[in-house]
Amino acid sequence: MTLPSRASEHPAERPATIYDVARRAGVSHQTVSRMLQGYEGIRPETRARVQTALDELEYRPNLAARSLATNSSRRIGALVYELLEVGPSKTIQGASDAARHAGYLLDIVTLDPRDDTAVDQALSVLRTQDLAGIVAFAPMDLLADRIQHAGFAVPVLMETDVDQSAAALHTSVSDSGMQQLVDHLVGLGHRDLYYLSGPLEWWASRNRVAAFEAALEKHGLTSAGTVEGNWSSASGYRAGTELPLDGGVTAVVAANDQMALGLLRALAERGVSVPADLSVTGFDDTPESAYYQPPLSTVRVDYERQGRRLMNRLLATISDGHAVDDEPVDAPLLVLRESTAPPRAT
Repeated sequence: MTLPSRASEHPAERPATIYDVARRAGVSHQTVSRMLQGYEGIRPETRARVQTALDELEYRPNLAARSLATNSSRRIGALVYELLEVGPSKTIQGASDAARHAGYLLDIVTLDPRDDTAVDQALSVLRTQDLAGIVAFAPMDLLADRIQHAGFAVPVLMETDVDQSAAALHTSVSDSGMQQLVDHLVGLGHRDLYYLSGPLEWWASRNRVAAFEAALEKHGLTSAGTVEGNWSSASGYRAGTELPLDGGVTAVVAANDQMALGLLRALAERGVSVPADLSVTGFDDTPESAYYQPPLSTVRVDYERQGRRLMNRLLATISDGHAVDDEPVDAPLLVLRESTAPPRAT
């Protein structure tokens, strides 16, 4: 008689179940279920056998079945905007990783917060879904206000809530990163610093402007001027074509690396040498910034970890505090390259 092979325990045409895992490990399906639910009272040798079976059979939990059994959703809605920007995309990636690690799926709904119809449609989609919670990457005041008055029946956490609580403790990314940039430029001898901001309808942009001005104030300086961009290289280019070159400005701080890229192009076309005539810095340390001409001095931010921290806070609310609340966020790091130098002697 030919004995059935182990492969027959887990036919290729269907995913493994806890019964397949139990047979492979030589335990009851109740033991497998308890282990998957985090029960600690399982003998180490039994736990090891079950884990080996889980790995060998590539077991994946059936979230739909779990939702039915526990009468709770395993899906989280995410309202997002500007996925093409480096900071938001990395933040959302970190949030998605944290949700998946906790056994949740992240349903991403994109929208333009300046379009009332798009906002209404996005909020309507979320209201019709069976969600455990909602995370809103809503950097603009208008969208934040709409979400706050949407009346969702599940926990909602907004990215701006985390930013504001951090700023209240003087630990925000903008405060720390901008202080390092300004300290560096002032240390080189710069006294007239110009600022290229992001769109001021974004809370984060206004916070970054305030951080720039506060960092200057610590050195007894005031801003030489501010021009508003929209995070894009195109807006940085436009700002560079209009930047006053006869007012004594010796350095420009851009609120992100993409705008700094456009600024560098415009300055080159105007015959301005960076950093001999004018120093330029960015913010974010995008992968491309090391290859700008010249390579860009900037601030490195761990946006993925910020996203995980945001998601963990939402999960803590969903589970009444039983999830990990805050993952430590590394302080922003000043990255010095060739776009900054002492001002030209006059």
